[in-house]
Amino acid sequence: MYRSLARWCHQHAWTVVGLWIAAMIAAGAIAGGLGPSYDSSFSSPASESTAGFETVAEYFPGATSQFVGQIVFEAEQGVDDPEVQAAMSEMFDEAAAFDGVTVISPYSPEGARQIAPGGTIAYAQLNLSEEIDQTEGMEIGVELREAAPEVDGLRVEIGGNMLAEFEPPETELIGLAFAVVVLILAFGSVMAMGLPIGVALAGVVVGSAGLVTLLTKAFTIPDFAPLIGIMIGLGAGIDYALFIVTRYRELTRAGVEPKRSIELAMDTAGRAVVFAGVTVVVSLLGMLLIGLPFVAGMGISASATVFVTLIASITLLPALLSLAHDKVEVTRWRGLVAAGFLALGLLGAGLGAPVLLGVGALGAVLVLLLGSRVPRTQIGPLVKPLAREVPPRRHKPLRDTLAFKWSRTVQHHPWAGLAVGTVILVALSLPILDMRLGFSDEGNYPEETTTRQAYDLVAEGFGDGYNGPFILAVETDSPDDAAVVQQLADMAANTEGVSSVSPPFPNDVENPEAADAFLITIIPDGAPQDEATEDTVLRLRDEIPAIVEGTGVEANLTGSVPAFVDFSDYLSGRNLIFFGAVLAVSFLLLMMVFRSVLVPIKAVIMNVLSISAAFGAVVLIFQRGWGSSIFGVESAPIEPFIPMMLFAIVFGLSMDYEVFLLSRVKEEYDRTGDPRTSVADGLAATARVITAAAAIMVVVFGAFLLEDDRIIKLFGTGLALAVLLDATLVRMLLVPATMELLGNKNWWLPRWLDRILPTLNVEGAALDELVAHEHITVPDDASELAESAPT
Repeated sequence: MYRSLARWCHQHAWTVVGLWIAAMIAAGAIAGGLGPSYDSSFSSPASESTAGFETVAEYFPGATSQFVGQIVFEAEQGVDDPEVQAAMSEMFDEAAAFDGVTVISPYSPEGARQIAPGGTIAYAQLNLSEEIDQTEGMEIGVELREAAPEVDGLRVEIGGNMLAEFEPPETELIGLAFAVVVLILAFGSVMAMGLPIGVALAGVVVGSAGLVTLLTKAFTIPDFAPLIGIMIGLGAGIDYALFIVTRYRELTRAGVEPKRSIELAMDTAGRAVVFAGVTVVVSLLGMLLIGLPFVAGMGISASATVFVTLIASITLLPALLSLAHDKVEVTRWRGLVAAGFLALGLLGAGLGAPVLLGVGALGAVLVLLLGSRVPRTQIGPLVKPLAREVPPRRHKPLRDTLAFKWSRTVQHHPWAGLAVGTVILVALSLPILDMRLGFSDEGNYPEETTTRQAYDLVAEGFGDGYNGPFILAVETDSPDDAAVVQQLADMAANTEGVSSVSPPFPNDVENPEAADAFLITIIPDGAPQDEATEDTVLRLRDEIPAIVEGTGVEANLTGSVPAFVDFSDYLSGRNLIFFGAVLAVSFLLLMMVFRSVLVPIKAVIMNVLSISAAFGAVVLIFQRGWGSSIFGVESAPIEPFIPMMLFAIVFGLSMDYEVFLLSRVKEEYDRTGDPRTSVADGLAATARVITAAAAIMVVVFGAFLLEDDRIIKLFGTGLALAVLLDATLVRMLLVPATMELLGNKNWWLPRWLDRILPTLNVEGAALDELVAHEHITVPDDASELAESAPT
C-alpha cells in the first residue's frame, strides 16, 4: 500500500501539489468567509452548579448565566453625574440590543449593589445566553469597546472572558525560524530543510484553518484549541517529514534511483510515521470517552490538525521529492545564506520587530538574485562564490561518533546512569503532589488588555470577590419555606470566607409571599482562582444539606467558581482512568512491535517519569509562580483539562522516538546477537535525527511561551519540557543504562504469548536489506549515513 501510494504521488506529482495548493486556498476561504464558531462553554453532568443554573434559567430568565461579562466604568466626577449616567445608560441600551444579551444596569433597582461605596466605580452585568458562542461573544466585545462614550473623566473597560479580544498568534514563526537553523545545522541541506517545513505548513494551514473551522460548527471547540493544533501540527509535521526525507537520502546515497528511493522510504519510514501519527490521533480522540463536549472538542481539534499533517507527509512529500530529485543533496552557498536571512526574517515577524523582518526578507531576496545570475560588474567576483556548491559533509564511522562513545560510557556505569536519571526525574515530579486543578481568572490577562483593566477596577472598587460571586438558587414548595430561605442566607453570612450576602430575591417581586424561587448572591472574600475561595464553596455546600433536610426546599450553589469546582472534580475522577487506558494501549502496541515484555514495561515507566517531571515543572512555574517575572505569568491553579491533554499529546509523540530508537537497537541485536553493542550502535545511528527532531519540537513548543494567553503558555511549556526530558534523560541516559542491565532479557517474550500476539511491523526492512534487494553494493559512506536517520 505504501509503495503504491508513493508511486502514484511520484507519477502525478504536479496533480498532488496542485490539489494541496487548492486545499490551502479553500482553507483560507473557509476561515475568512465562513469563519469559526468557537465555544468555551462547559458544564459537569448532574452537578450542583448545573442544577443551580437550570433553576435560574427557569425562574429568573436573564438574571444571571454561566456566561457573564461586565461593562466596568470609573468616573472622577462620580458615576451618578448626569452626563456620565446619560452616556452609560445609552451604552447599556446598545448592549441590550444584541440578541441573547441581558443587561443589569447599576442604575436599576436590581443593580443597586453594583455601585462601589466610593461612588466613582460601577459596573453593568451582561448575561449572555447559551446560544452565543465565543466567536460571537468576541464580536460583541469589539462592538462594545467601539461604543464606549467619550466623556471627560470617564473610563470604560469591558470585562469577562466571553467578551475578551482574541489575538492571532505570531510566536509559531519564532519556532519556524529556529527549525530552519536546526535543520540546516543537522543536515546541511537547504532542500532537506525546506521540504519538512513546507509539508508541515501545508498540513497546518489545511487542518487548522480549514478543517477545524468546519468542525467548530458541529462541536464545542474553545478558541485556544486551534493554537494547540498549530503547535502540535508544526512540531509533529516537521518531524514526520524529516524522518521520511532522511530515509530517502539514505537510499539515494546508497545508489538507489530517486523514484525507487521514494517508494522504499515510504514503505519504511512512512510506515513508522503513520504508526506514530495514528497513535497521537487515537490518544487525542480518547478524550471523547470523558463525556464532556468541551474536552472532546479540544481532542477533536488537535487530532484533526495532526491527521492532516500526517496525510501531507505521505502524499505531498513524495510528490515534492519527485520534483526535487538530486536537489535534495545539492546545496549552494546562496541557498544556505538565503536560509539564514529567512530565519532572521521569521524571527523578526514572530517578535514583532519590523527591522529584523525587513533585513531578513531583503537579504534573502538579494542573495538569491545575485547568486543565481552573477552580475558582470565590480561586485561580480564578490558574489560569485554564492553560486558554488557547499562541500558535502564528511561522515564519521558510526563507532567514532559522540553518541556511540556516550552510550558506551553510560553502559560501563549503568547503575550510576540509572540513579542519576531517575533521581532528577523523580525530583522534578514531586511538585505534582501539590498540583491544584482549577481555572485561572481574568486577573491573568496581560495588564494592558481591557479584560484585565476591568477585573482590576472591580477588585479596586468592590473587592476581589465581586469578580466571582456565588449564586444560591433556591426552589420552595410553600410560603412557609420562606423561613428556611432566610436561614440559608444567615448561614452564608456567617460562613468563613464570605464577604457579604444579599437579601433573598424572589421570582415574584410584586407578591413575595407567592414566590416559589429565590436567589441569594454571595460575595466571597477572595478572587475566583484563590484556593480559599474554593474552600468557601465547599464549606457552604457542607452546611446547606442540614438546613434543607426534611423540608420542601431545594438549594444549589452555583456561579462561575462553583461551576469550576464541579468541572475540576469531574475531570479529576477520570484522569487516572484515561491515563491507565492510554498506558495499556501503548504497552500492547509496543509489545506487538518489539516482541518483548520488558521493553514495553520499561518504555511505559520511563515515559510516565518524563511526563510527570514536565508536569512538576509546570506546577512550579504556573502554580507556585517560580520565575513568574521571566515567564510573564501569575501563580494560579492548573486548568483541569491540561494534564489529560498534555498526557495524550506527549505520550503519542514519545512513541516516535521509542519506535525509531528501539527498532534500530532490535535490528542490530537480531543481526549480531550482542545485547550491549547493539544498544550503542542503535543509539549512535538514531542520535542525530532524534536530537534534531526533539530540538525542533522544543523550539516550536517553547516559542508559545511568548504568547499572552496563559493556557497557551502552559501547553507550550509543558510540551517543550516533556520532549526535552524524553529526548535527553530518557533516550540518552535511562535507555542505555537499563538495557545494559537487562541484557538479553530485554527481548524475552513467552512462547505462548508470541504465538497469540499479532505482529506489527512499523519500520519495514533495514537499509542493508533494501539495498541488497536492489542489487546495489552499499558504499562505505552510505552505511555511515545511518547515523543521521532512523531505520
